[in-house]
Amino acid sequence: MNWSQLWTILWLRWRLTRNQFSRGGAINATIGIFFTIIGFAVGAAGGLAGLLAGIFALANVSGWTILKVWDVITGAFLFLWILGIVSEVQRSETIDIGRLMHLPISLKNVFLINYIASHLNMTLILFVPGMIGLCLGLVLGRGLAMVFMLPLVIGFIFMITAWTYCLRGWLVRLMVNERRRRAIIAIVTLIVILLSQLPYIFTNVLHNHKWNRPAAFPETGNNTAISQTLLLAHEVVPLLWVSNGAMTLTAGNVLPAILGAAGMLLIGGLGIRRAYRATVRFYQGQAPRLGSTSLTTGRSGQATAAVTTAKPEKKKITRNKANLLERTIPGVPEEASASASAFFLCFIRSPEVKMALAMNILMPLIFGVVLLVRHPSDVGNIAKSFIAAGVVAFTLLGTGRFLYNQFGYDRSGFRTLVLLPVARKHILLGKNIALMPMTLGVGLIFLVLVKFALDVPIIIILAAFLQLLTAFFLLCITGNLFSVFFPYRIAIGSLKSTKIAPLTGFLVFLTQLMFPILMLPIFFPPALGSLFSAIGWIPLAAGNLLFSILILAIVGICYRVSLNGLGGLMQRREKEILRVVTQEVE
Repeated sequence: MNWSQLWTILWLRWRLTRNQFSRGGAINATIGIFFTIIGFAVGAAGGLAGLLAGIFALANVSGWTILKVWDVITGAFLFLWILGIVSEVQRSETIDIGRLMHLPISLKNVFLINYIASHLNMTLILFVPGMIGLCLGLVLGRGLAMVFMLPLVIGFIFMITAWTYCLRGWLVRLMVNERRRRAIIAIVTLIVILLSQLPYIFTNVLHNHKWNRPAAFPETGNNTAISQTLLLAHEVVPLLWVSNGAMTLTAGNVLPAILGAAGMLLIGGLGIRRAYRATVRFYQGQAPRLGSTSLTTGRSGQATAAVTTAKPEKKKITRNKANLLERTIPGVPEEASASASAFFLCFIRSPEVKMALAMNILMPLIFGVVLLVRHPSDVGNIAKSFIAAGVVAFTLLGTGRFLYNQFGYDRSGFRTLVLLPVARKHILLGKNIALMPMTLGVGLIFLVLVKFALDVPIIIILAAFLQLLTAFFLLCITGNLFSVFFPYRIAIGSLKSTKIAPLTGFLVFLTQLMFPILMLPIFFPPALGSLFSAIGWIPLAAGNLLFSILILAIVGICYRVSLNGLGGLMQRREKEILRVVTQEVE
């Protein structure tokens, strides 16, 4: 390693950081320095707290307790670390290697500086001092054998940062295409949300299970126990080697800690080696092994890569678009059918819409897993009818954000709708129909889950599906009204609204409060069915189905009548809608 070059690169990094602070102004620089000092102070406090906890709180506890403590620490660290990946993949390198390719300088030094600088984040500042302090506290509180915790923690941090840097570089290469970039960010966000719910699922699924604790680590005063399966997972999964090493060190066995530290250092070395080779290939214009995009050197090469990879996809999309737009929906006017097909294509190709719809799927699915595992066995048909209606309302909770602002996602594309020689009621009808397959499909999936989880009669499930249609039409009526009167622009690539008027913001909040009131009609059929069943006039399930058909017919007529009036209202306000949704106010 050329130390003079390394110090020069460090000086360059310092100058770049100083220039960033100076360009931001004195106030921004002061705020940045203040929060940096606060972060380091919190890290130092965490190190002291870890030291004291190791000396006093964990000095005489069992190995099982030590394992649980380190599981919580590593789990919290990994959770916050994954949250940071969403923002990290959108950041550029600390020092642009492409600008240094023509200089007689070692790229390894630049790569090393970029690797270290990219991981100087708040997660490491908060956790690493606390973990090191806890290791030293365990050494002072439990004996010299716990000193092997230090290489375990260092190996864990190195393994995580190395493979994160490798993954980040791979994602950056995939995100040369702007549309693919937004899709990747949406997917990563959904993964983070799903991982954040895993503790909830784990707690509820395993709540009633009893595990057998191994005899090597008995613990008094605790009725729960750990199974051999969990112990095996701690021995096999690298992310759990820190906890496993800490537990075995309390019993005087240092071999798992030594092997775990060596294994994590080896895994981290493989990750950093792969990241370096991929980085060199990227800046030298060679095709990366991960991904199929061929790159050429420089900015123009990146643009060429985006075009060459997009050509076959464009042909395929165009062919599918033509086939879909040529189809008609039975019973729907041709103009509305074509509009619905076009809007549906926009939905399935928009990353932010897919992210929101996936959220609408994930949350009921999470609760559905718990319901399948811990369902009550003594639920009567009356309760089952209301539960099915409640599932319908819960499923539609996330659909309102699209129906109450149907033109905000069009942005500049709304100009096309203004110029179309189509009745505006057909545009509103097309917007509603475009959301129907996804909404009804998700609702039907969860009704099937409820049917098998609670053994709900098929007639009640059929009535609940009719209630799903009723709720969807109710949302369409109110959504069309709010979309015409109070539109607002949604930022590209996200679900965040731009700066909106205070009245519009208040009404957006009001629509969330109105949702339970709007869903009241779907609870009328099970309530009336229960009432007539108690009187003895009609069976519960049959009454639920009969009143579901009746209310669906009434709401369907109201929806059809509302299209004429709201279509005319949209035509009178389309210039105002165009101004709002096309104005970029961030």
